[in-house]
Amino acid sequence: MKPTFILLLGALSLPLWAQKPAPAAPTGLEALLQHAILPKDLFLTEVQGYCEPKVPRMPKVTTLEEWKAIENQTRRDVLDKIVFRGALAQQWRDAKTKVEWFDTLEGGEGYHIKKLRYEALPGLWIPALLYQPDKPAARMPVHLAVNGHDGNGKAAPYKQIRCINLAKRGIASLNVEWLGMGQLRTDGFVHTRMNQLDLCGVSGLAPFYLAMSRALDVLLALPGADSARVAVSGLSGGGWQTIIISSLDPRVTLCNPVAGYSSFRTRAQFPTDLGDSEQTPNDLATVADYTHLTAMLGGRAALLTFNAKDNCCFASDHALQPLLDAAQPIFKLHGHPERLRSHENFDPGTHNYEIDNRQAFYRMIGDTFFANDASFNPTEIPCEKEVKEKAELDVPLPADNLDVHQLAVAAGKDLPRDPAKATRGKLGEIVKYKTFTAAATQAGEETRDGTKAVFWKLRLSDTWTVPVVELTRGDAKGTAIVIADQGRKAAAKDIEALLASGQRVLAVDPFAFGELTAGGRTYLYALLVAAVGDRALGIEAGQIAAVSRWGAEQFGSKAAVQTIGTRSSLAALVARAMEPKQVGELLPSEHIESLHGILLNNWTVADKPEMFCFGLLESFDVPQLKALAQKRD
Repeated sequence: MKPTFILLLGALSLPLWAQKPAPAAPTGLEALLQHAILPKDLFLTEVQGYCEPKVPRMPKVTTLEEWKAIENQTRRDVLDKIVFRGALAQQWRDAKTKVEWFDTLEGGEGYHIKKLRYEALPGLWIPALLYQPDKPAARMPVHLAVNGHDGNGKAAPYKQIRCINLAKRGIASLNVEWLGMGQLRTDGFVHTRMNQLDLCGVSGLAPFYLAMSRALDVLLALPGADSARVAVSGLSGGGWQTIIISSLDPRVTLCNPVAGYSSFRTRAQFPTDLGDSEQTPNDLATVADYTHLTAMLGGRAALLTFNAKDNCCFASDHALQPLLDAAQPIFKLHGHPERLRSHENFDPGTHNYEIDNRQAFYRMIGDTFFANDASFNPTEIPCEKEVKEKAELDVPLPADNLDVHQLAVAAGKDLPRDPAKATRGKLGEIVKYKTFTAAATQAGEETRDGTKAVFWKLRLSDTWTVPVVELTRGDAKGTAIVIADQGRKAAAKDIEALLASGQRVLAVDPFAFGELTAGGRTYLYALLVAAVGDRALGIEAGQIAAVSRWGAEQFGSKAAVQTIGTRSSLAALVARAMEPKQVGELLPSEHIESLHGILLNNWTVADKPEMFCFGLLESFDVPQLKALAQKRD
């Protein structure tokens, strides 16, 4: 008989040296700083209420001519003002790029697989696989298969099966790698690094879009490619890619996004739907919502697929109907309401592009591309044995293949472009600076270990509520505002020194700091704020200035501003640069001497959301900001 072992999990089973000490009780000052001033979800409620009304609504049109004029203008605006914003993005768009073909893999019955790579922009190569029928028709339908946040990338089995099934039906299917996934799953392609380009005044969205549009170029250059039958489909981030390229590139004639997007209005209310940087680009919602993009599919064919129990995002019960409501009237104006369809998946109903969703796509393919072909069968052809391992599908890539981070470093090399034009007005325009009025409400007070705390709620222009802890120890000689990257709870050491020197301290958590956060989704809400036309940096700086004005009125003197960390130091510097007469002396720690440090340190918007303000480095660096902070005209 085998011996039996008993594992004791209780703390008493461990020797004293192995037991973790209980966390130390907070000091009196720490307890005062940890005191919650605002309701738990107030930040979430306020940022949602701020963003949702700014999202554009679908226009009311009665004729197809009215809509076409709006559609054409919207497409131009999204491409010119959002996707290809900045001279460098336009150069990428207009550049001549290359396609290189490699070996051919044997597929299953009726098709083969060709390896290739193509440049999305000069020096940035995308690996891809072309699933091609062995005996293509004279006019061959084509399909672009894009993928989402799946580390398997183009090797994902459900993606291979879709491409194989289409190839067996005579459709050439191009299976492309997505930035940051599969073979491109490198640190430099992490999606939150695209905002490094934004900082330089170059659309970080451009490489994502060009990777798709150049893939369509490859497909339509194939011998016999039928330009009237061009499909795009993908799951999750692939669903987002599908709606973006299909709405903005009229060459796409059939669009099937799967669990990939929702209206910005929906996203504001459902945190699960908040998308990555590429899905929430700067200022998109000043031009169009995803409802508009869906309606822009009118006149073509669209199958919107969503999952009933989606455990990731874009669940059908809240994501689907607003899109249909926007698009159905436009499809009717085109005279083909039946070309807009939806499919709700219940088995498994989770985040997937499995057989039920694939067969819905095949049915749409049959009805749209093979309408008069009675032999077309939408039932999936079993091909699991033909699915290949990732290594077999890898495509050679240059050792010096560019990534998003490298593009950003190159873009920022000679910035700022014209420091002499770094005016206060220009800064306000870039950061979308907000001047807030402050109305204070006392929310209690408490004294611990000789330190008195008064808790304040500052209502700023009836839009934001900022928590402030006023701390004193005896009679105060002056006032200091303290802001810490990790929130006021982390500032006890610095605040203790100020109190000991006789200062009154106003410990503040502005937008996206401390109490005004939403956990790991904080930066996603900062992105949403940027998508509707504002900037986290401008909001934070405006709030800091408002607290400074209120403090001067309340206590009779202008307060110094002590910051702890790079994020808070930049926000305070912008506040003083905008309002040097109102914001007091800056006492920063852990600050950066140049915005180039953001690129050199390879920071992401997820870590420091306000630092990636679009175009800031294009016109300003820290020395120019400091000069404005000292200039009191």
